[in-house]
Amino acid sequence: MSTVQLVRDYWNKRPCNIRHSTQPVGTQAYFDEVEKRKYFVEPHIPEFTEFHKWKGKKVLEIGCGMGTDSINFARAGADLTVIDLSSESLNLCKRRFEVYGLNARFYCGNSEKLSSFVPVEKYDLVYSFGVIHHTPYPERVISEIHKYMGPSSIFKIMVYHRTSWKAFWILMKYGKGKFWKIDKLVADYSEAQTGCPVTYTYTKKSVKDLLKGFKIEEMNIEHIFPYKISDYVQYKYKKVWYFRYLPGLVFRWFETKFGWHLCVTSRAEKIYE
Repeated sequence: MSTVQLVRDYWNKRPCNIRHSTQPVGTQAYFDEVEKRKYFVEPHIPEFTEFHKWKGKKVLEIGCGMGTDSINFARAGADLTVIDLSSESLNLCKRRFEVYGLNARFYCGNSEKLSSFVPVEKYDLVYSFGVIHHTPYPERVISEIHKYMGPSSIFKIMVYHRTSWKAFWILMKYGKGKFWKIDKLVADYSEAQTGCPVTYTYTKKSVKDLLKGFKIEEMNIEHIFPYKISDYVQYKYKKVWYFRYLPGLVFRWFETKFGWHLCVTSRAEKIYE
């Protein structure tokens, strides 16, 4: 079985954030609660996406999952196209759009071969949040994205940050400090469901190498999850002791240095016709 198939099966089994609500899956109450919880824990996402800026603009989202960001692009008035490798995730995204009476174009496929199933045209924004670090060859996705970039197009991407608190926490909790196993450990424990087949992490330097052919305009480090997981899965928000007593400004400084999300805004240096 190919690695891409393993990744597809992994996300089909448990689409990202599917357990963010106890309401019946696919209902408006369910989607409302999923969105509220996601942006409560990750408030930097709306700031990064700037949903309001894309009214009347063409947006291509690579890796939509169950569509929390997607629905907000649509609400803002974007002309939206979304793709995902997981058919289960994409079906949830479609259902979400039906519930809210909004429209988008939906494609299911491997983003490493994007142009083989999504018509090539120029987009104002290409957006991918927490996705391409889960594909076997992220550089192939970046190469494909070039085909969808025009002279004024923006590319926004989030990938996992290697020198982060979470990577260190995984190393110490599950690897007992065995740093030579860090890549396997991060893959196994990067997500709520263990055993993700592929999870890459990047430094500020290595993400520049990944984004070859793009001019980086902004790069920020965001997001440390401060809550006790045992409480969080029961929908309780109690911080772990070492973050509970940390002053807010100190925590925020720590987050901008050692957060898990490396958020990058860029433009293509060369336009492909």
